[in-house]
Amino acid sequence: MNIHKVIIPVAGWGTRSLPATKNIPKEMLPVYNKPVVQYVVEEAIASGLNDVCFITNRDKNVIEDHFDHNLQLEAVLERAGKTQQLEVIRRVATMINCISIRQKQQLGLGHAVLCAKEVMSGDEAFAVMVGDDLMFGMNPGIKQLIDVAQSERLSVIGVMEVPQEHVSRYGIISGTEISPGIYQVEKLVEKPKIDEAPSRLAIVGRYVLSSSIFKHLESIAPGHGGEIQLTDALQLQANTQGLLAVKIHGMRFDTGDWAEYLTANIYFALQEEELRDDLIRHLRPLLPFG
Repeated sequence: MNIHKVIIPVAGWGTRSLPATKNIPKEMLPVYNKPVVQYVVEEAIASGLNDVCFITNRDKNVIEDHFDHNLQLEAVLERAGKTQQLEVIRRVATMINCISIRQKQQLGLGHAVLCAKEVMSGDEAFAVMVGDDLMFGMNPGIKQLIDVAQSERLSVIGVMEVPQEHVSRYGIISGTEISPGIYQVEKLVEKPKIDEAPSRLAIVGRYVLSSSIFKHLESIAPGHGGEIQLTDALQLQANTQGLLAVKIHGMRFDTGDWAEYLTANIYFALQEEELRDDLIRHLRPLLPFG
């Protein structure tokens, strides 16, 4: 199972982040000194995925532009002798092979994945990475799924345990743990009520899928919220070909949640030696225990 392509759906409206996202895609909001989507792309690259298919809409061209050359800016930096900044933006412009597909109606994550069917060749497996979930660890989140998918030759989804009071925000799975942190998925429920959730294992925006997912997406009716839910197609995948879930190791930030978005900014700033001491000095008086 060779996996080279990744679908990154970025067509959503970002309503959780309004008013900041009124005219700026949520995926382009900065986390420290990079837009959210660049962290997702860098995770993909670190996992061997260089062909990136953005599922976008008419107002998201700025995402594609970010991964292209800005010749005017490059000329300005070159004339000013700002070689370090010039090197950074040229690296961003060449880091991926960018494919863009318009999702002309926002009909859910499942529909977004289905939009990419024509650019996925034959029986090729592919990754899906939700564009507002950031994951960091010694081993990139999506790479943990790719390794299992290649060894078991099955579709794999990423999960993490969440507090019971948060299960209604996620797709939740139940299944049998067949080896440490790896589950044979039996049931998937999209945003269940707290008292009806089959577990606390939440799907967290990382998937490696076989091409058979497309026929399942084409066969399902709109589900939760009137949308084509990827969760519903994954249930069919689990019932027929089989489906695994991997408990992802690492740190996760949901950048659609303001507390987590702001925490991500602080986290990355603290990694910079030149900023760390000043940042802590500015934060300390603001904290109740400061």
